[in-house]
Amino acid sequence: MKKIQMVDLKGQYNGIKDVVNHSIQEVIENTSFINGPKVHEFQKNLEQYLGVKHVIPCANGTDALQIAMMGLGLKPGDEVITADFTFAATVEVIALLQLTPVLVDVNEDDFNINIEAIKKAITPKTKAIVPVHLFGQCANMEAIMEIAQTHNLFVIEDNAQAIGASYTYKNGNKIKAGAIGHVASTSFFPSKNLGCYGDGGAIFTNDDDLAHTIRGIVNHGMYERYHHDVVGVNSRLDSIQAAVLDAKLPNLDSYNKARQNAAKKYSKAFEGYENIMVPKISNGCSEICDTSCDCHVFHQYTLKIKGIDRDALVKYLNEHNIPCGVYYPIPLHNQKAYTDERYNEDDFKVTNQLVKEVISLPMHTELDDEQIAYITSTIIKFING
Repeated sequence: MKKIQMVDLKGQYNGIKDVVNHSIQEVIENTSFINGPKVHEFQKNLEQYLGVKHVIPCANGTDALQIAMMGLGLKPGDEVITADFTFAATVEVIALLQLTPVLVDVNEDDFNINIEAIKKAITPKTKAIVPVHLFGQCANMEAIMEIAQTHNLFVIEDNAQAIGASYTYKNGNKIKAGAIGHVASTSFFPSKNLGCYGDGGAIFTNDDDLAHTIRGIVNHGMYERYHHDVVGVNSRLDSIQAAVLDAKLPNLDSYNKARQNAAKKYSKAFEGYENIMVPKISNGCSEICDTSCDCHVFHQYTLKIKGIDRDALVKYLNEHNIPCGVYYPIPLHNQKAYTDERYNEDDFKVTNQLVKEVISLPMHTELDDEQIAYITSTIIKFING
């Protein structure tokens, strides 16, 4: 059996080596390293894939979130509601812009932001909601957009973990994650479903005026060289990273399908074990799809372990050369940087429980049946004592 990795980027690269190498070589030979043709090609191709009017590439996913908020003109003191159970980047940029983060609880089944918790958190100072499409499936965007319309709020999708996923409305219409809210951000960190070979990110929007503002912000506030019309930053996707992403984009659906297939095999192996709660699909499907459905693209395959010492399981897996991850071990409302006396622990019952139970297994495009069988049998052996 080949070595098990949390993410097998080399194996994926070997499958597209010639295309990636040729694409990178093109950039090197034309020496257009910043805002070169490859950046614009990738931008247009991603717009077409997502069905969104504007993709604005930038340097990384955290910048993408920050720039999206800057583009909306949010002011210091404005409140922004987001999920307590996610990576710190989501709340980090809110604080950096001197906005007020308002953390709320998530759903037990799909780990995404809880709709009733959003409603409860809205005040006259609330200006935006940031739903995080955690682990590969969309938050309840239909309900979130209805809340936003009722209260005149912006919706900023954090799509760092769900590129390629779709959201299905009650009437059956499907829209790609990142093309639903007023603006969205994504990360192209190497381990993402669509990842480059360094840092990278992008902002998506269907709003022409907002897209124009954001294009200036990412480039020092310039639309014309040395004319600074807005306060901006230096956040550009370099051409080599765009070349890698453009080479990988045609494979994104097949990559996501490979992740879904691996997830199905994991879940099948754990059937009948009451201590192991497999991921739940909350939008459009009752289970992981067998056909062309893309409601969950499994950036992570995350179990909940009930009545078992999760940390002891992590240690056991590591001893058996199986990497795993705990995403996330500490709620954001308990992080030193983001504590707030307004928070009540009773409002975070689900998150406080999840951080004790979740464990993410290896998930990538190169997982094979032998590896999955070894991983699942090792976990079952531990569970059975």
